[in-house]
Amino acid sequence: MHLGEEHLVFGLDWFIIHFTENNGMAFGMEFGGEVGKILLSLFRIIIVLYGVKYLFKLNKHTFPKLLLVSIGLILGGAIGNIIDGAIYGLVFSESTFYSPAIFTLDGYGSFLQGKVVDMLYFPIINTTINGSEFIFFRPVFNLADSAISIGVTLILIFYRKYF
Repeated sequence: MHLGEEHLVFGLDWFIIHFTENNGMAFGMEFGGEVGKILLSLFRIIIVLYGVKYLFKLNKHTFPKLLLVSIGLILGGAIGNIIDGAIYGLVFSESTFYSPAIFTLDGYGSFLQGKVVDMLYFPIINTTINGSEFIFFRPVFNLADSAISIGVTLILIFYRKYF
């Protein structure tokens, strides 16, 4: 797929596969160019390693299983996004609005310089208000982002007292 290419899922106008590449942070924000991207990636790896250690510590005690699953969802999603950002640029050419990314062993970036692929788009409400387009839930995200969001939501709702 090329950047911006879309496909309706099951013909629904509110469930769309929309190909985009995220430079690394939520909503496509960037942090300090190449050096910032490396620092951000290393920070994420350290946080994930600490999280895995914490998860094993929790597992030794009698903590609720849903809490362990919630932390596992967060860590799994974070690991998925780290792998995507670390390797995607090594094995794919750069995609544009006119040409798709192609699998190659001579990618567009170096280790930890890749982009994260986002494809899930749910413009649940898409209407015009006073002549302006209004779209409710505009972000495009991936399964890893979903896992992180679900894990954090479960912790906030059910397990705040553990933190």
